[in-house]
Amino acid sequence: MNKHFQDTRYYLKRAGETTKAGVVEELKPVEARVRGFTVRESEPKPRRVDVVRAEIVGFGERAEDRTRTAIRTGREKLGTRRRERTAA
Repeated sequence: MNKHFQDTRYYLKRAGETTKAGVVEELKPVEARVRGFTVRESEPKPRRVDVVRAEIVGFGERAEDRTRTAIRTGREKLGTRRRERTAA
């Protein structure tokens, strides 16, 4: 008799799993439409590669800004010294 209960429990479990899979599959289009209407999906977390790539781009931009500032400062100093030499 115990074997019959085990078999019954096994088949009920399989029936429940199959029913759940069927319901999920049938409701996917509805879920997609509802998500489209609500637009509440959170953005996925950026991958590590994307974070590192953004940091590298940031480093490059900062280095470029520092270089331009250094060149500008150097030109200003050279211009000041040239004016001082020509004035003397």
